Amino acid sequence: MLQRRSFLLTSLFALAGGAAPAADPWEALRSGDAFVLLRHAIAPGTGDPPGMRIGDCDTQRNLSADGRAQAERIGQLFRDNRIRRASVFSSQWCRCLDTAELLDLGPVAEQPLLNSFFGGRADGREQTEALRAWLIATRSAAPRVLVTHQVNITGLTSVVPRSGELVFATIGGDGAVSVIGRQSAGE
Repeated sequence: MLQRRSFLLTSLFALAGGAAPAADPWEALRSGDAFVLLRHAIAPGTGDPPGMRIGDCDTQRNLSADGRAQAERIGQLFRDNRIRRASVFSSQWCRCLDTAELLDLGPVAEQPLLNSFFGGRADGREQTEALRAWLIATRSAAPRVLVTHQVNITGLTSVVPRSGELVFATIGGDGAVSVIGRQSAGE
């Protein structure tokens, strides 16, 4: 089953015109050679309502029941690929924190560099560069899972992920990010 998933992942990525993916991005993640960026699970709508406040979920766009189930499936996908614990970092938005918690991979650390810059006045370049520097400086023996937003993932990798999509990547000492695979729960 894992070989079939790897083949499917490799084939789909090649068809999408991406760079050559790793033979097994899950192995790269397990070994610490890669990290995964995860777009939060399904949260209907776009952006957030006016007056959105960090720490007040009632003012935000949140996970739907389907989104909560999707996050749990993603956690199972990690366990199916022999990852039971991870260093999990999340945006401070409730939909990201909820996704991260529902993965059930260990404690979740809030990381403001993963906060959305959608709808902000800045284009996100400064925040993306700070995230890049943090990724270089922060190494972990455990797999690193970063739960964030579409704009953040796109800013770092040029990939436009779907809700609940995992983007496997590596980062060099020079800050160059390489996408080595993509996967959604259920694929």
